[in-house]
Amino acid sequence: MRTLVLGRTPARVTAVLATLHADGFDAEGVSTDEEALKLLATEEFGVLIIGGGVGPGSRAAIKEFAAEHRVRHVIDGALSEPFDVYVRREFEPRIRRAAAGTDVL
Repeated sequence: MRTLVLGRTPARVTAVLATLHADGFDAEGVSTDEEALKLLATEEFGVLIIGGGVGPGSRAAIKEFAAEHRVRHVIDGALSEPFDVYVRREFEPRIRRAAAGTDVL
């Protein structure tokens, strides 16, 4: 299931993507709302990860938009170090459940 990662800190987005890609997940990452909305509009993403740095107003608007564009699951996350361990423990199981249809928005 294709995953979109939205985070305000590009280095953290890159770290999340590196772990997801290393573990075989199809994921793309962005740092702005505009980029996220453009990609979500393609309706190619089933999971959206929103980083802790995304403010409440942006978070709510993006979640609403995502629900209207075939995103099945939104994960709210604020990374803790080491990032790879956090991604594997918190994000990857939820992406797998969303792909299996057992965890939806």
